[in-house]
Amino acid sequence: MAERVAVIGSGQMGNGIAHVFAQSGFDVTMIDISAEALERGRATIASNLDRQIKKGTLPATEKDAILGRITTDRAMASASSASLVIEAATENRDLKFKIFADLDGVASPAAILATNTSSISITEIAARTKRPEKVIGMHFMNPVPVMQLVEVIRGLATSDETTTRVLELSKAVGKTPVEVQDYPGFVANRILMPMINEAVYCLMEGVGTAESIDTVMKLGMNHPMGPLALADLIGLDTCLSILEVLHDGLGDPKYRPCPLLRKYVAAGWLGRKSKRGFYAY
Repeated sequence: MAERVAVIGSGQMGNGIAHVFAQSGFDVTMIDISAEALERGRATIASNLDRQIKKGTLPATEKDAILGRITTDRAMASASSASLVIEAATENRDLKFKIFADLDGVASPAAILATNTSSISITEIAARTKRPEKVIGMHFMNPVPVMQLVEVIRGLATSDETTTRVLELSKAVGKTPVEVQDYPGFVANRILMPMINEAVYCLMEGVGTAESIDTVMKLGMNHPMGPLALADLIGLDTCLSILEVLHDGLGDPKYRPCPLLRKYVAAGWLGRKSKRGFYAY
């Protein structure tokens, strides 16, 4: 019988994580409090599989089998049969703390509890459970089916055994895991977010238009996407919350979120998901 993985959250990260595990032969339970979100998540997986088939990277005959390995549920208790649970809920400390406290009560005592957080302390999340040695960060990149990297983040109490197992599982789903330590923003966002923030300062100060700034980074630094377009993809609210974690956690003024970023978030201009950010969609 295939090993079972549970994914908490069916948004863009959650459904992407469910997709790659199911494609690699794991049985997956995707859990979300909203039935509509679960339906949307499943539809996204189906359309992403169609895209892979069209590109020739997946045989058409495999689509139904992959979807057949994914079940959906609204109850947290359905994670009880999983050997690995990956939380991919909204980037909100209190929400994640509550999920982990609840998960600790329903998950099998042997299960590893992982979080896809992009910046919140693994050590603090682990402290909400009675199994801190089995809590770890698995930070996938967006879009999950396409991007190769998984940042594997050890909390203060994470055991070697848990880390080794998660590195193996990351490779089993075709990803390249990189082990990093639990400091605010880890590696990816500690470097990426100040770059995005600086691009927003350039825009606010009139150094260049959004198009100019992004073109400089694409053609001058060979980035596949400019920092402002990337911020729109990530979500400006998410960028702001990660910068706040960096600013609070490291106490350095260089991480201070740009006032223009705060203004856009206050206006509800969150990027692609709200059809308006630094660009209109």
